[in-house]
Parts: sequence; C-alpha cells; structure tokens
Amino acid sequence: MKNICDWNNCLEEGSYKAPIEKDNSKKYRMLCLNHVREFNKNWNYFEGMNDDQICEFLKSDITWHKPTQSFSSSDNFFKILWNNALKDGVNKYKINGQFDHMNQFKFNNNDIKAFSILGVSVGIKWEVVQEKFKKLVKKFHPDMNAGNKKYEDKLKVITLAYTQLKNTYRGKN
Repeated sequence: MKNICDWNNCLEEGSYKAPIEKDNSKKYRMLCLNHVREFNKNWNYFEGMNDDQICEFLKSDITWHKPTQSFSSSDNFFKILWNNALKDGVNKYKINGQFDHMNQFKFNNNDIKAFSILGVSVGIKWEVVQEKFKKLVKKFHPDMNAGNKKYEDKLKVITLAYTQLKNTYRGKN
C-alpha cells in the first residue's frame, strides 16, 4: 500500500518522513520528494523561540536534556568514589606493590614511548617488563609468522623499546 503525500492537494507517493511537532516525538507525516525538500528548506526548529529560550535549549542539549548534579553535591557518584578511595589509603605509588620502586626512576620521553610500545604501565617492575617482552617476542617472531616482513619490523621496534628500558632500569639499580 502506497502512502499519498500529506501536502495540500498533492497526489504523489509520500516516501519521506517529516516531523509534525518539535518535541522529537514519533509523530510524522509522509511527503513526496519535492515537498520534503520544500519542508526541509523552510524548517526552523527554533521558530517561535526567543534568544533566551534558544540558549536554554542549547545548554540543556549538552546533557541530552537530562538533569545533572554538581560535583559538589553530597550524593554525587564520583565524589563518593573519590572519598572512599581516600579512606582506603590508596597511594598511587603503592598499588599492589608494583610501583614501590618508582621513586628511584626519572623516565624520559623515550622511556615512556618504550612502555607504550610494550603495552605496560609506565614504571612497572622490571620483572613485569621482561615477562611482557618474552610474550611479545613469541607472538611477533618471524618464525611464528611465516617470515612476514611486517612482523619482523614490529619485533625490531619491540626489541628497541625493551633495550631502552633495560638501559634505564640497569642505570638505576
């Protein structure tokens, strides 16, 4: 069954949806191509609104027109989470003992890139870096990848990153 264009006295097939109201409801009318083009050309969502109403709408649109809480409100989820973290005595350098050694290191940009290449956290214990390096060597070794040059180049980058970190850790121990 074909829809007829919902424009005055038009008998063309209505294949295109056009909203009836501005409230984002599911109410729409079907228009033909020519009339939907005319409708779109003349459509102004903000028609009938003053400047203050438009500004208020745009401000509300930032949060998808949903109510928000200020960060300082007592029941804000992030504030509760943060306060609980502080109560737990979490120290950013002593999470599970993995970062206890960090105060003896000063990492430069090359070190940080190397950590990223190996896919480990900056300042993680040397033993963890070694374990990760061994896994990556097994994964990207050319013998495991039919001699593919792409994997060989990736392994070279991984080896350079490992060497960078080895020199950094060796110099600090």
